[in-house]
Amino acid sequence: MDPELLVRITARRAELDELEEQLAKELTEVRAERDERAVAERVLERVSGQIADERVLASSVPAQVGGRAVMLIPHRASDVKENVLPPDCQRILAAVRQAAGPVMARQVGEMLGVDISIRSKLEPLRG
Repeated sequence: MDPELLVRITARRAELDELEEQLAKELTEVRAERDERAVAERVLERVSGQIADERVLASSVPAQVGGRAVMLIPHRASDVKENVLPPDCQRILAAVRQAAGPVMARQVGEMLGVDISIRSKLEPLRG
């Protein structure tokens, strides 16, 4: 047997053993990070669901401003769904959609059953 060839084979085997050890360590790290990401994803989904539920609940609960009860309306955004609006706002939107064209506050008030003879009852609809 050629001693030089045996030395080269032994050296290469040592390199491969070292590489195997390094790859095993990296694989363990990759698996740990993947598991952490999976947990983070589940937590994010759960928290996002809770926040969405809280927003829906908060939008339909009256708040106090200047000692008067008011309905909180979410900020305007393209991804906000109609169902997060307070029920009165949803009814107003439905009444406007039923109209054949542009509508006046008086017409919306009639559709919603508001006493349109009292001007102060129509002003909130204009807003």
